[in-house]
Amino acid sequence: MATHPKKSLIPSTFYDQAKQNRRGFYWLTPVVVLFLYLCVMGVFLWLQRLQNDSVMFVTIDQETRQQRLMMVILALSLVIVVSLLALWRYTRFRTHAEAAQTAETGFRRAMENSMSTGMRVFDMQGRIAYVNPAFCRMIGWNEADLVGRTAPFPYWLPGRHQQHQETLDLLLSGRTPSSGLEVEAQRRDGSRFTARMYVSPLRAPTGEQIGWMTSMTDITEPKRIREALTAAHERFMTVLEGLDDAISVVADTSDGLELLFANRTYRRFFGAQSNGHAELLGGRLGRFTDETVEIYSESAARWFEVHHRMLAWTDGRRVRLQVARDITDRRKHEEASRIQQEKVQLTSRLTTMGEMASSLAHELNQPLTAINNYSMGAVAMLKSGRYQPETLLAALEKAAQQAERAGKIISRIREFVKRSEPRRVRVKVMRIVENAVGFAEIDARKRQIKIELSIPDPVPDVIADPILIEQVLLNLLKNGIEAMEHSEHHVLQLVITQQESLLEMAVIDRGHGLKDPERLFEPFYSTKSEGLGMGLNICRTIIESHHGRLWAVGNPEGGTIFRFSLPCAAPDVVDTLDNKLEIPE
Repeated sequence: MATHPKKSLIPSTFYDQAKQNRRGFYWLTPVVVLFLYLCVMGVFLWLQRLQNDSVMFVTIDQETRQQRLMMVILALSLVIVVSLLALWRYTRFRTHAEAAQTAETGFRRAMENSMSTGMRVFDMQGRIAYVNPAFCRMIGWNEADLVGRTAPFPYWLPGRHQQHQETLDLLLSGRTPSSGLEVEAQRRDGSRFTARMYVSPLRAPTGEQIGWMTSMTDITEPKRIREALTAAHERFMTVLEGLDDAISVVADTSDGLELLFANRTYRRFFGAQSNGHAELLGGRLGRFTDETVEIYSESAARWFEVHHRMLAWTDGRRVRLQVARDITDRRKHEEASRIQQEKVQLTSRLTTMGEMASSLAHELNQPLTAINNYSMGAVAMLKSGRYQPETLLAALEKAAQQAERAGKIISRIREFVKRSEPRRVRVKVMRIVENAVGFAEIDARKRQIKIELSIPDPVPDVIADPILIEQVLLNLLKNGIEAMEHSEHHVLQLVITQQESLLEMAVIDRGHGLKDPERLFEPFYSTKSEGLGMGLNICRTIIESHHGRLWAVGNPEGGTIFRFSLPCAAPDVVDTLDNKLEIPE
């Protein structure tokens, strides 16, 4: 079933109001005329009746004339009635047309008054012919102050009339751009504003141009906001373009990665392609992670520290933001620092062995002297010819044992001072303790100091570089021995305890003690007149590189307690060391 379209309520409202204002007037004139006609006819008929009642005035000719007169009067009456009906219909049609025109005019006037855009009409000579209320509100001048005015207009800026005149000439010539003009004007109170003006020709119903219609919109605030946004964007882009970090944003598409943004540093390294971003992802494609990784770029031949995260782009898509910092120089410095640290550690070990050279010479002298004595005894028995195989075999076995003892001492010295790459493996703590205590006892015997061990059973293994940890423990034992050289106590304690997942070693001396134990770990700070002040600092660096901690506290019984902790090895870690640690030649 077809439905009739609904009519707009706005024009019909204006039409009904205009029609209501004129209802009851258009039919008044025909009714008054008809009433007067009826009155005249009534008077005429009344006179005719009086004349008919008077016999003296009635004749045959008069009666004929009377009949003809009556016919003429009836015909005229019919013409008058028809004319009155035609006049009534015309009056009704005209009243409806006036109501429609009034409604149309009122509707258009209401639209003009409710517009926020200022409308202004110039005639062909540049005279203001019309302004709407919005234009008056915009500039603060009344319609009476503007209509009929010619240039210069009161809203022109003082001192810039020439510029405004050129704009007016451009408008009247019809050469204004379709995108409009940006003009400045002054309100009646002296304040200024910026407006966007559009111009179109005003034509009469005949098609002849009779003026120019202009529309003006106040864009002061939008322009300020736009300029602020533009300035903020420029500042933001200046910062991004000036960063040393390579910043890029890509989106995942069916054809691969689409590069949405790249700053100058990224373009310098990788160009305007997404290949560099994909290379720096480091295999994290599809993983939404914010972790930071260090990746070597083959195309740029540089090391980068890459920060990666997901974010929402301006169109709502999930995109990948990547910030890559060039750390090539830092890696070089770290490598140089590591090599230098190894050299310092090696130097420290060599210095320690240099200080122990005389003691080591005495230690080696004993097995070498014994070997010489056993060898000379065996030679003497062979020359004399009076020997028994059992006696000779026992002498040779004892010489071999002393040679093995000397070899172990030399092997431990070679392992300790040999420069090698740090190797963190699962190692038995007792092997580190035995080697370090074996070295320290050489010096301890000279000073008549006994090293006492307190070790739990069983002792968990640790993950460490045994040579470096041995160096730390030996350094702490030597410091304790030297501190107790002039003490009345002659027992240096080494206590090992397990603290959950950590193994703690404590070297407890009964020496002179220290006022500020923490200062011992400062570079170039030493309590020894001949010390360099680097030993304990190196020890702390070694322990911290093993994810442990080294610190010193005062001993309540007198002296100092040095403690350091190391992480215990997990039970399921495969033992990578046998009973003997092999150091490559």
